[in-house]
This record gives sequence, structure tokens and C-alpha cells, in this order.
Amino acid sequence: MSKRIIKTDKAPAAVGPYSQGVVIDAAKIVFTAGQIPLDPNTGKMAEGDIEVQTKQALENLKSVLEAAGTDMSHVVKTTVFLKDMNDFTKMNEVYKKYFTENPPARSAVEVSRLPKGAMVEIECIAYIT
Repeated sequence: MSKRIIKTDKAPAAVGPYSQGVVIDAAKIVFTAGQIPLDPNTGKMAEGDIEVQTKQALENLKSVLEAAGTDMSHVVKTTVFLKDMNDFTKMNEVYKKYFTENPPARSAVEVSRLPKGAMVEIECIAYIT
């Protein structure tokens, strides 16, 4: 199975570490639930700023993908929910460390509230090889 990165000048260029689109040509796909920055060992929210919470949410996402038999390099789409869009740049700095090559397509939106008072929640779609 493979993914093909879509990059066209007929649409706005990516303004962060994501691709305009991703094509997959098989059907082994995992859709994750949104991951908030809960520490799986304590069940408590990761204490700290948006960078700390983004890292924990992505680590949680990584664990879900591994349990499904895939990994972050097979993610084709993410959705990032932010409590405050002013945190977008700081979230991006952490996010880009997890998607260093051919990043997935992504949407990022501000929401009024997230579960348990989280600052960020991230979900994804990935394929399984």
C-alpha cells in the first residue's frame, strides 16, 4: 500500500507541516478517536502549556496507531482541535516533529471547549500496511 502526496499550485500552498491532500489506493484504514493530553499511566491531564499538551496528545495518537498495527508515517489526515487559535504556532512547532516528511493533510479549528479542559485534541486517519 502507498500514499501519494498531492501538491498543486492550483490550490493554496500549505502554510505549515501538512500536505494539501493524500491519496491512498487500498482499504486497510484506521480512523482514530480524538486524543487529548491525558497521561495513560495516571489518567490525569498532562500539566503544562500547549507544547506539553500537544506532545502528550500526539504520543497518545502514536500509541493508538501502534496498537492498530501502523504508525505515524502512515497517517494521511489529521484534525487538530484547539481551545485557543492563538496557540496554533506553538502547537505547530511540536506537531512538525512527528511528521517530518510528507506530512498528512490537516485541518485545525478553534473550539469553545474540549474534554476535561484540554487545550488540544488530535484525531487522524491512517492506513495499515
